[in-house]
Amino acid sequence: MARFSFRGFVYVLIVMLGLLSAAPNILPQSIKQQLPTWYTTSTLSLGLDLQGGSHLLLAADTNALFEKQLNSFSSDLLSELRSQNVRYTKTSHSLTHKDSRSGSIVFTLRSADDARKVKDTAYQISAQPNGSSALDVEIKQSTVTLTLNELYTEQLVKDTLSRSVEVVRKRLNETGLTEPSVTLQGKDAILVQMPGMSEPTQVKKLLGTTAQMTFHWAANSQSEQVMNKQDAAGNTYRLEQKVALEGEHITDAAGVLSSENGQPVVTFRLDSAGAKQFATMTRDNIGRVLAIVLDDKVVTAPVINSVIPGGRGEITGNFTLPEAGNTALMLRTGALPVPLTIIEERTVGPDLGSDAIQTGVESGVAGALLVLAFMVAIYGRWGAIASFALCINMALVFGALTLFGATLTLPGIAGLILTMGMAVDANILINERIREESKKGRPAASAIEVGFDKAFATIVDSNFTTLIAVSLLFMFGSGPIKGFAITIALGLVSSVFTAVALTKMLMLRVVKSKHKNTQDRAQQRVPLRFSSPLLRLSDKLSGINFLAKRKIALAVSVVLTVLSIGLFAKPGLHYGVDFTGGTMIELTAPTLTTDELRNVIESNGFDQIAIQEYGSEHHYLLRAPVLDSSGELENSNAKQTDALKRAISQADSEVSFDKIDMVGPKVSGGFAELSILALLIAGGGMLVYLWARFEAHFASAALLTVILDLTKTIGFFALTGIEFNLTAVAALLALIGYSINDKVVVLDRIRELLRLDPNKPLADTINEAVNSTLSRTVFTSVTTLLALLPMAIFGGDAVESFAVPMVFAVVIGTSSTLFITSTLLYLLGSRREKQGKAQLKPTAEEIKASLSHIP
Repeated sequence: MARFSFRGFVYVLIVMLGLLSAAPNILPQSIKQQLPTWYTTSTLSLGLDLQGGSHLLLAADTNALFEKQLNSFSSDLLSELRSQNVRYTKTSHSLTHKDSRSGSIVFTLRSADDARKVKDTAYQISAQPNGSSALDVEIKQSTVTLTLNELYTEQLVKDTLSRSVEVVRKRLNETGLTEPSVTLQGKDAILVQMPGMSEPTQVKKLLGTTAQMTFHWAANSQSEQVMNKQDAAGNTYRLEQKVALEGEHITDAAGVLSSENGQPVVTFRLDSAGAKQFATMTRDNIGRVLAIVLDDKVVTAPVINSVIPGGRGEITGNFTLPEAGNTALMLRTGALPVPLTIIEERTVGPDLGSDAIQTGVESGVAGALLVLAFMVAIYGRWGAIASFALCINMALVFGALTLFGATLTLPGIAGLILTMGMAVDANILINERIREESKKGRPAASAIEVGFDKAFATIVDSNFTTLIAVSLLFMFGSGPIKGFAITIALGLVSSVFTAVALTKMLMLRVVKSKHKNTQDRAQQRVPLRFSSPLLRLSDKLSGINFLAKRKIALAVSVVLTVLSIGLFAKPGLHYGVDFTGGTMIELTAPTLTTDELRNVIESNGFDQIAIQEYGSEHHYLLRAPVLDSSGELENSNAKQTDALKRAISQADSEVSFDKIDMVGPKVSGGFAELSILALLIAGGGMLVYLWARFEAHFASAALLTVILDLTKTIGFFALTGIEFNLTAVAALLALIGYSINDKVVVLDRIRELLRLDPNKPLADTINEAVNSTLSRTVFTSVTTLLALLPMAIFGGDAVESFAVPMVFAVVIGTSSTLFITSTLLYLLGSRREKQGKAQLKPTAEEIKASLSHIP
């Protein structure tokens, strides 16, 4: 009794911690004011798709970074070689974009005897703190090839991106944006999220500008390496390639009006080291032209007439006052160490975000209420206990999300709804097991204990296989898809606790309290009663021969799969911009008809844009293909989108741009590859797990059935024309998890019956297993459908690619569990019998027992 009480205390403690973590999300402001700030501020943040805002994915141009470093090292090396009287002839300088080290510099020695000097000098000038060299030197027949060391480039990219994140964050903070989020994504990208910003044009200019400022002397007869640079007017300047002073010495800058002519200028101040160097430079070079180069453009090139002490200077140019202010901001916050290119942009208007919250909450609440009501309708008070555990489960999920600082997105809400539908499966499985034990005459407490014990392994197996698919969503997904994966994963783990631990404790409490004052021992041995119209109806659904029409069932499934493959080929999937790249704009133009909008677009030269009415009147969807195969949106689609928005705004001053998605080919190509990889790994991972937990033919039957389910769902996408995007990939992975979950329950029962009577005909065993789990299969499918249907009907376009296919997938997955998995297992098992093999490998206990009979 003491042990059970302690366990109950631990359970209650976990629940209380979860509820306390979730509470700040729903507490009224009047109560929050009386609580500590550290507690009340720990709430779920809303994703951009719920509160509106902009999301930019910036890719680092590592080739430019590598070129700069290689030029710097080679320049120092060649200069040192000249001082050592090593003679050479420079032959080539190439950049190879496919090479992670991006290029090489080649020169030829006049004397092969100097090879050792070259290697020693290269090591000296490029030695790193860890003792390695940044340069790789290859010498063949007096030809020297310089490349950057691979380990050095990896560390260089890592350090550069870390510095870039800080520069981007400083620039955004100085603009006054509310809580911008800047994080690394992948190996060479930076993700910028700006809540509440629906017009990021100005920010894009700030982030797309490197603000690398350098000082160069005009070239003369003594200059060794020369480069040509132009100013804004197109004038060309011959400058020394060597940097006279780096812009990193700038400590402060401001955009002001010049006291001399009233024109906007940028004033700057150098740090002490820079000021000293600047004074020395100007003293030794009076009469020379000093060019200030900002992002590869000459902004000013004055003649130095006297020494400039104090480290203060002024940049003149054709600035407007806002441009001078932006330039000063970038110089203050530091130059980006590497150019950043916008390869993905997504913008959601605040109105669309608030609508998404409303529809998400309403469909979620409706789905939850339907599920809870259905559970009570099936199992009565035991269903009420399960419903209470489900509510605790959802509260724990919210608490965990809050504790981890997660961001709630619309796909995340979809994940919560799906989690509730799938979490019911464990409760139904347990109740069905308890019902079976009660029918055998077991007393109430004993039926609960045995029922939970028998259901536990099945629950773990089914949930673990689902977690395999979900983990891949997290590994390969991005943004909202990761939120969807985290939500389902937390929900599954939490549901195991609430179903197996909390529900069991509550059911035993109810039983013991009922018989607490009962002295009659016979009364204490009365089995539990489960009585409802739905259960009586399900009990009549027994004795069905699911294998009787196995050939027809398998033929129909294969035909539907072949048709689905045909639909995939033609008309094919309606891919979203996640996979095709390009631009998609949702807008509301209250004063423009479709024809008027088309005329506005075509008259401004946008002849590649497709227009369709979308949803309500005056609501339109515009699609534009990728214009730049390089994937640089800033140079193509981004400019097109900005120009298009200006043209439409001039035609309709009341227009609102509800949502903008721009995806470059680099990103879209990556999405396609990762999606295929995720599906393949999901299938492989589940096969390995099932192979380890079951027999080979069990795993093969389950996986083959899931493949058939998957192809039919892809055919459903092609037939209905529902957009195939990242949310659709989430639906496919969720389908894999759900479908395999369904199959594992039946396979587990077949294995159990084979252990009990291995000599029973395989067909009879399979039919008995499918019939004995039929109630669970049907009830689980119905509860999942009840959770999904409100979202599919009322959830809107944002979750259409997930909710509608999932409804189809639940129906097709349930039917395949009953008819296709059983058929495939029968065919594979019969083949195994003909080969003289047992259906199951002997357990450790069976092997031990057989060995004990050997004398």
